[in-house]
Amino acid sequence: MSQGNRYTLISWNVNGIRAAHKKGFLDWLEQTSPDVLCLQETKIQDHQLTEEMRHPPGGYHAYYSHATRPGYSGTAIYSRVEPLNVVEGFGVDRFDCEGRTLMAEFDEFILYGMYYPNGASSDERLQYKMDFYHAFLEDHIKPLQAQTDKPIVLTGDFNTAHFAIDLARPKDNEKVSGFLPQERAWMDDLVDAGFVDTFRLKHPDETERYSWWAMRTRARERNVGWRIDYFFTSKSLTPYIVDADIHDHTEGSDHAPVYLELQFS
Repeated sequence: MSQGNRYTLISWNVNGIRAAHKKGFLDWLEQTSPDVLCLQETKIQDHQLTEEMRHPPGGYHAYYSHATRPGYSGTAIYSRVEPLNVVEGFGVDRFDCEGRTLMAEFDEFILYGMYYPNGASSDERLQYKMDFYHAFLEDHIKPLQAQTDKPIVLTGDFNTAHFAIDLARPKDNEKVSGFLPQERAWMDDLVDAGFVDTFRLKHPDETERYSWWAMRTRARERNVGWRIDYFFTSKSLTPYIVDADIHDHTEGSDHAPVYLELQFS
């Protein structure tokens, strides 16, 4: 992938890839130059992809998963080295039709770039989110863990803040989707399944570090945010984690990119 099997990975909910391009996305990509980039909420269909989106400058291979519904959801993975395997979805039509899951397998690990559902709009969407959570972890990831020795990296917009430290106003949001007990309990299940929150591994007690801010209230200016974008990895990867952070000064979306650096040499 790069010298000494060093991987730099970034995940970013761009809130529309066409909008991101108009806000300097390609300049940002050139400056940060990750080995692997996972994007969420691309909001694009295949016929709308430009040449720069199909073949991003910098020698990236680009892979997309589009939602059936136009202008909605969607994920992408850009990788400097062609993955061994790339798969859209995880085999459940009612979830895969929203373009929320891309898997790329590399020599050292299996990567999932994910845009987990938002449950805030209705009780039905909250149930959809919880069903998605359960199906992905219980019916897909746990069987995969039993089948492979390769560590797994889960990244993207999880749409849930795990602990009170992960959002600015936990008390005010105890009954709001994104910080509900059942959503947070699923995050506990993820940890119990052997996954590590890499940002908290490197920044265990750091406060006021968020990855999403509500645009309509200009919350970013006041840093009234939520940490809902993550890199979770199998515990076996922890000796190889050099750094994990949030690029919270990067603008261009209501989300900030999250970062992971691995060194296997």
